[in-house]
Amino acid sequence: MNWYRENRWLGNFLIAFAVTALLALWFLFRARSGFTEASAQFNEAATERNRLEHLNPFPNEWNFRKTQAALNDYGATLTKLKEELRARVLPVEPIAPNEFQSRLRRAIVNTTEKARANRVKLPENFHLGFDEFRTTLPTTAAAPLLGQELAQVELLLGILIDARVDSITTVKRATLAPQTAGAVTSPAPKPSGPANAAPAVVERAIVDLTFTASPSAMRKVLNQIASGERQFFIVRTLYVRNQQLKGPDREQTAATAATTTPPASAIKFIVGNEHVEITARIEMVRFAF
Repeated sequence: MNWYRENRWLGNFLIAFAVTALLALWFLFRARSGFTEASAQFNEAATERNRLEHLNPFPNEWNFRKTQAALNDYGATLTKLKEELRARVLPVEPIAPNEFQSRLRRAIVNTTEKARANRVKLPENFHLGFDEFRTTLPTTAAAPLLGQELAQVELLLGILIDARVDSITTVKRATLAPQTAGAVTSPAPKPSGPANAAPAVVERAIVDLTFTASPSAMRKVLNQIASGERQFFIVRTLYVRNQQLKGPDREQTAATAATTTPPASAIKFIVGNEHVEITARIEMVRFAF
């Protein structure tokens, strides 16, 4: 202690140096332990990565069963959806060309009689839009699809007649391909897309209708077309034209009201009694699955 009292500065320096050396040794030991642990984790991760790179990827048994169950559930749901969609489309029945022509005649007669009973005026030379098949047989390949289309058009016109529209002006069926027996088909150009393109799932037959009806009958027709259960219809375009394009003249109405005052039971409504002319393009959907 005498030495420390005589050399206080040197003694403090030695004490501080010793403490600093101990702290440095402690930090060095701690860093070495952390490095050893990190190095071990790195080596373990590198070994696992190397093992995974050389493995053949395949799910384990539990994951495989779970995936297979999900695929089975998806397939069952898809099959159920297809059945529900097919139930909302009139079926395609195999028929001969002459049988289609006989069905067309019966459909024309039935629709005409139904329209007469409901006081619906039909256009002249009414053939349900199948004018070209009045005297010409369809091809054997086109007859089944034409039979389905005939049933669809007959159902569509039945909706209009049951709603008691005023008149049906035009019924025009869009012909997408030659369907008569005498039609000459030219070789179709090859599509520019890939050769393995998926076939169309939804096919459409188009009918253009023009009819006249009251607003309430028009709403009934559109609601029944949109919510039909036997056939899936799509109203692609709709054009509504009021038959009374102009309202009554104010001066003429005022003069008439001043000269004659009708009784309450003979009130003439200005708005609400108009009839409208509707032109619609309707797609009749067929699911190709």
